[in-house]
Amino acid sequence: MLLKISGEALAGEQGFGISPPVISQLTEEIRAVHDMGVALGLVIGGGNIVRGTTASAQGMDRVSADYMGMLATVINALALQNAMERGGLETRVLTAIRMEQLAEPYIRRRAIRHLEKGRIVIFAGGTGNPYFSTDTAAVLRGIEMEADVIIKATKVDGVYTADPKKDPNAQFIPEITYLEALSRELGVMDAAALSLCKDNGIPIMVLNLDTPGAVARAVRGERIGTLVNSDAAPAPRTERRAQP
Repeated sequence: MLLKISGEALAGEQGFGISPPVISQLTEEIRAVHDMGVALGLVIGGGNIVRGTTASAQGMDRVSADYMGMLATVINALALQNAMERGGLETRVLTAIRMEQLAEPYIRRRAIRHLEKGRIVIFAGGTGNPYFSTDTAAVLRGIEMEADVIIKATKVDGVYTADPKKDPNAQFIPEITYLEALSRELGVMDAAALSLCKDNGIPIMVLNLDTPGAVARAVRGERIGTLVNSDAAPAPRTERRAQP
């Protein structure tokens, strides 16, 4: 399984940086999945520190901004590694940008070997290239590791017809196809990531990281969050009208 965690989720209520209580909760979620015998890879975003697209929109050179975002994912990966190892979990951080003093360089066969030995592998540094999101990096690593599913852990319960934090009439979508998610621009993942999943037939589950035990429940096969795959029930076409 490949678990994609948004950087914003690590910030918790403070909205920026790394929240120790959130890291501790996440460690327990990961422990529960690891104890089930699941080979587990992680990709963490960097939006709680630097988001490349935001910095670029504010006037920074896009390439420089994206590299700063990649470095932010390394900071998050090291923070999570520290928390997990203090909790007795064996981990390895592999980076797409070489920085041997901090982590191992990403090599596919090495990553697979770590997984075979029961280690939790954290993939940092995105794809190592600008203009690609950590969503795309997560899908790419999932494909390379031959993951059965990609779980995207966010701060909402799944996919909605609109942003539920801004629109109280937004409808929850329990299941949707890759093509519909792409055409309707529902924010599941960026187009490159969704296209990779579609081409390789890897299902995506979107769930709320704040829900206790959510990841373990998904691994056990429970219906939680939103499932994105090639054959799904039609999603709601219109938003719910407010009751009179």
